[in-house]
Amino acid sequence: MFCFLRKTIPFRRLIVFSTISPETILPELLFFQRQWLSARYCNSVASNRHSFTVSYLIDTCGFSPQEAASVSKLVSFESRDKPDLVINFFKSQGLTKPQIHRFVRELPRLLRSDPQKTLVPKIEFLVSNGVSISDIPKLLCSCPSIMVRSLSKQIIPSFHFFRDLFQSDAKLIQVVTNFSGILLDLNSRSMPNMKLLREAGVPESNVIKLLQYFPSVITKSCVRFEEIVKEVKELGVNPGQVNFVLAVSVLASASKSTWGKKVDVYKKWGWSEDDILAAFRKYPFIMKASKDKIDAVMDFLVNKLGCESSIVAKYPGVISFSMKRRFLPRGAVIKILLSKGLVQKESLPLLFMYPESTFLRRFIMSNLKEEATQLLKLYQGKLKLAR
Repeated sequence: MFCFLRKTIPFRRLIVFSTISPETILPELLFFQRQWLSARYCNSVASNRHSFTVSYLIDTCGFSPQEAASVSKLVSFESRDKPDLVINFFKSQGLTKPQIHRFVRELPRLLRSDPQKTLVPKIEFLVSNGVSISDIPKLLCSCPSIMVRSLSKQIIPSFHFFRDLFQSDAKLIQVVTNFSGILLDLNSRSMPNMKLLREAGVPESNVIKLLQYFPSVITKSCVRFEEIVKEVKELGVNPGQVNFVLAVSVLASASKSTWGKKVDVYKKWGWSEDDILAAFRKYPFIMKASKDKIDAVMDFLVNKLGCESSIVAKYPGVISFSMKRRFLPRGAVIKILLSKGLVQKESLPLLFMYPESTFLRRFIMSNLKEEATQLLKLYQGKLKLAR
């Protein structure tokens, strides 16, 4: 008992106790002993709960020990009853183990929820309004947070708002399936951001295009979205053209560091700042291509085909085409046409941008029958290799 007293009671209190009778000190001693035992018991329970949670996350959700230890700081449970209900619910909706892993990693607290109260009503609403059951996994994984937001206060009002805006259930369902996050933060993000675009002079049809094809962009924070719109204006993109919203989508997904590195790649191939800006205004997606893709396309056109870099800058859309499916098959034909003087280097990038039917008609089938047959065989052989 003396040892316990030494560990539990401060020295000053011991001096006081030394002048008090045993009858007085005993109740206080017992109180501290109960506190100590209670603390040990709580620590033991917490340790067991933490250990069970880590094991469950590893065995059931496919977490690594490090991931499981990290997530267990955010959620814990003593038995598998509740988490099993949630995991089985996700499985019943068609989610794969990697998809469930992602869900739990992003929203671990879901493992303590009641699926019938928090998850099932949301799925039932979406399916009853046209979402295909087979698309539920894609919809859920596009924005897991939808499962922890209010059905009545956020999801339903947002769904009806965008249904009225699109004037098409099919378009809305497609958007929601690709990014269900469009149904969140309507009043605090989406509506103010759409208002900002309209005030900047963006036509309603182009606002809807941004929503339809890049819905996650419109859900950026209002501060960040305003910065992006301002940057696009400063780059000289016309708000009245569809390229304005395309440029907004590009800047929304590119950091300043990434942007700078891609600018450096284009400069390496001889483009000036003005060339890059002019190309971006024509085709904003030149800044979505990876550095390796930019290098590969420029190397093929400039070094393999002898096209001037400045000419490529006039046709920036060519950067987006596939090396395997577009450049290599057509390049094989174009090399032969160049050797015969049938095409000019000044128009080379354009030859890769023509639709398939136009390219076949103008540059293969327009030749003499024997030559056309050989070119077609060469072209089709290269296409086959690309598949």
